Amino acid sequence: MNNPADRTGNERPLGVFPPKDSALETIFGTDRVVIGVVHCPPLPGSPHYRGEPVADLIRFAVEEARAYREGGVHGLIVENAWDLPFPKPEDQGFETAATLAVLGDHVREKVGLPVGVNVLANGAHCSIATAQAAQSSFVRVNQWANAYVANEGFIEGLAPSATRYRARLRAEELKVFADVHVKHGSHSIIADRSLAEQTEDAEFFDADVLIATGGRTGDEAGESEVRGIMDATRLPVIIGSGMNDGNAERLLSLCHGAIVASALKENDRWWGRVDRDKVRSFTRHAAKAGYRLP
Repeated sequence: MNNPADRTGNERPLGVFPPKDSALETIFGTDRVVIGVVHCPPLPGSPHYRGEPVADLIRFAVEEARAYREGGVHGLIVENAWDLPFPKPEDQGFETAATLAVLGDHVREKVGLPVGVNVLANGAHCSIATAQAAQSSFVRVNQWANAYVANEGFIEGLAPSATRYRARLRAEELKVFADVHVKHGSHSIIADRSLAEQTEDAEFFDADVLIATGGRTGDEAGESEVRGIMDATRLPVIIGSGMNDGNAERLLSLCHGAIVASALKENDRWWGRVDRDKVRSFTRHAAKAGYRLP
């Protein structure tokens, strides 16, 4: 099959804007990437936080990030994965942005890889504030356009208000990595609209990179989902769940990269510690699929 970089360069009557430069090239210096996730411990203000010093949280995040770097990833996402149960965007506190910004800035400075931010659930504004303070390069937003029903309730796409908030912060350089069908929820509200239409919506609402996922954390994104998104956009497309050594070469050959974490942990679960050897094994498979490693 054709190189994904070639497939997204063709002329398509999508939207009214000219094609963008590749956000992956801009951030990582390459158009095909492997991104690891630092699943941060409970942060101040969340139900499972027990008063640990922020210095301990920093130490944990930096250790995880270094393990990913030594394994050969291109970049990282810092995520408030243990702030369970996740609040809706309007209920996220200033303490989340403040603490995660400190962690993200230390990771960026001490590890030397591009860093992104994901505040759950669907915390577009909180992610942008965090990323701007942490000098990060991008944010992941799980529901950028349209809406769905999640564990947290009804979740709306936040692109209109989030892009205006980014502009007020003079943070236009921050890129948006947006899920097309976010995991952990029901998409029945827009089930009458095709995958191609929903892909075009995310591009039209000014996302920079699109993400294909499975139904839950650790679930493989189907090839038809990946191909369908690729065929409907000019933007880079990466996979956001279910990547492992067994499917890496097959799936990475279809798109421009992956966000991977669970399969790189000691216990194969997102809440485990990063295993350097598993990271190295995965990036070797990426190299076989034609990826240029750092």
